[in-house]
Amino acid sequence: MLDFRRLLAGLALLGVTASAALAQPQPQPQPLRIGVIEPQTGPVAFDGTSVIRGARLAAEEINRAGGVLGRPLELVTADGACRPADSVAAAERLITAEKVSVLMGAFCSGATQAVMPIAERNRMPLVTAVSSLPALTQAGNRWFFRNAETDAMIAAAFARGLVEQTKTKTVAFLAVNDDWGRGTVASFRSVFDKLNVTTSLSEFFDHSASDFYTPLTRIRSARPDLVIVVAETQAAGTLVRQARELRLPSKIFGVGAWTTPTFLNLVGPAANGLLAGVPYAATAPGERNATFVREFRAAHNEDPGKYSAAGYTTMNIIAQAIQRAGSTDSAAIQGALEQTDYAGPTGNLRFDAKHQIYGLQLHVVEIENGKPEVRGTATLEQND
Repeated sequence: MLDFRRLLAGLALLGVTASAALAQPQPQPQPLRIGVIEPQTGPVAFDGTSVIRGARLAAEEINRAGGVLGRPLELVTADGACRPADSVAAAERLITAEKVSVLMGAFCSGATQAVMPIAERNRMPLVTAVSSLPALTQAGNRWFFRNAETDAMIAAAFARGLVEQTKTKTVAFLAVNDDWGRGTVASFRSVFDKLNVTTSLSEFFDHSASDFYTPLTRIRSARPDLVIVVAETQAAGTLVRQARELRLPSKIFGVGAWTTPTFLNLVGPAANGLLAGVPYAATAPGERNATFVREFRAAHNEDPGKYSAAGYTTMNIIAQAIQRAGSTDSAAIQGALEQTDYAGPTGNLRFDAKHQIYGLQLHVVEIENGKPEVRGTATLEQND
């Protein structure tokens, strides 16, 4: 039988007290690492950083509640810069060196498309919060999931209502020259053609563009009833200010980051009267959204926007999937993602057979007195 008094005496000779012997620090659980690839430099760095801010808020809330499988979430971020090569390099490092359990990213559709084969080869779940090119989920990559609307879904949700509301007979497009911009223009044109709406012209610009006077002057000369603008925060802010300077008479409908505090601050009173189609607005009704807005304001002293909401909901979807899987085994997480049923600030979200989200709420907003006022809401339904 163990002589406890002799044991304590022996420990005392070694300078170890009884309380120290009985109160050794317990080993802390190892963090559960999630790789996040978003643009943190370049012309859409603000939007990529917004995704990360939303994801971090979700992780902080989850960790305060005890983490996932009793382990704290740790976000390991990498700058994909919205470029395919940079995003591929980031994915390789996160998988092989950082030993992440899931990938989230990579914002621009072209960058995400380049990462998808890397995720498939490594049997690594990849969830995008933003990329909207329809072909991404049509490719049949079982490791890829999209928590975002597609270009075609945006057009289907908003085009007909826009024509009816604005009495549009002619339309012009001004869009960023990438998969998202061209895909959105093609999707809207397809619907407009069926409604006998004439496309006056289509203008495209680079991500780094800051001078829009030339294409806006051409659009003003064409005098379309409606201008569809596809742009992120920085470009959209500059473009709208220049459109107001040129006194563009056409109604403007924006797709992209048109309800973020940064956009509204950049544009100021010139934003009033703009219409936009967005998957998130801080002014949208519902208690889940109200709670999210309160938490985000407390953390960042401003309202959340489209991309911070996307990061927040995507991180919650990933965390819940790992909890359901009961392990960090990639195949188990992949199967658990297919069982997603997450009720959050953007709707009751689930994945269809092609891993496209549905249940997401889309809003038509009008900027009034510097705030996005919701004028209509549509919910993305399951397609298959």
